[in-house]
Amino acid sequence: MFKRKALAWELLLLMFLATVLGGCSQSQPVSADPEPAPIEEAEEQFFQIGILQFSEHPALDDARVGTINGLADQGFVEGKNVSFDYKNAQGEPVTAGIISQGFATDNVDLIIAITIQAVESAAKVTQDIPIVFNSATNPQANGMIESWEQPNTNVTGVSDLNPVKETLELIMEIQPESKVVGVIYNTGEVNSVLQVDIAYKLASELGLEIVESTVTHTGEVGTAAEALIGKVDAIFLPTDNTAMTAFHSILRVTEESNLLVVGSAIEFAELGAVAAIGFNYYDLGYQSGIMAAEVLRGANPAEMPIQLPTRVFYAINEGAAANIGIELPQDLVNRAELKY
Repeated sequence: MFKRKALAWELLLLMFLATVLGGCSQSQPVSADPEPAPIEEAEEQFFQIGILQFSEHPALDDARVGTINGLADQGFVEGKNVSFDYKNAQGEPVTAGIISQGFATDNVDLIIAITIQAVESAAKVTQDIPIVFNSATNPQANGMIESWEQPNTNVTGVSDLNPVKETLELIMEIQPESKVVGVIYNTGEVNSVLQVDIAYKLASELGLEIVESTVTHTGEVGTAAEALIGKVDAIFLPTDNTAMTAFHSILRVTEESNLLVVGSAIEFAELGAVAAIGFNYYDLGYQSGIMAAEVLRGANPAEMPIQLPTRVFYAINEGAAANIGIELPQDLVNRAELKY
């Protein structure tokens, strides 16, 4: 009887060991490396972008929209992997400085600077955060870059340096008898100063005399226009932010005096100038948006040459021409891409 019980216990023990050892045989040996845990997909990096626009008018608004769309088409979409903090300085340099300092304090990943004043303000407060600009004519003027080919700073972008010679020639095409051309601009805008300097150098070659009327803020623009009445045959407007912002003040004066106005931004024609030659500021912004995307992917602004828009547009305002008794040359009408 005892033997039978012992045998039964041995059988139970063997069954227990078989069960345990069988379970262990399905597990990984202790000496083997454990199976690596699945790697979680890395989260896409999220970027904060500060947008500083110096003043508000159609050309700069278009440039801002173009920049955002250029970034989006490169995969940097608001709410998905980027956020935009848009600030407008409303033409006030002090405000631009405060906005720039705020971006620096927030340590944004990139600053989009629209106009030369915006670039200056941003470059003063940070040499580390990349700055991509558009609608700024000459960023080299105040040392923001070392050269157009090799910026060697944290600043790069797309210049809106317009073909000044072609703009003056446009005045002569519309009104061949023009001999004296007035120019209204803000002496504090280095982009405007550069264009006026070019105009002076070209004047003798084209048989023209340049007469300037300068301002320091928008409140002086109307008075500056009045100062040119009776002294000039036409007015040339460079890509001056102050003059464009207060363009209605110029138009009020020139329409009363039947004075031809030609601008260096196609938006001038849309606002009421007889004609303009320039770039499409949406395209300008879009081009800078592509550059901004390159920077977000790791490109170094110091090694990115300053770009220029590749296409010049002619714009005319046939209603404005009729208002002051000017008949536009048919050749100009035919080649104008934009007509108002």
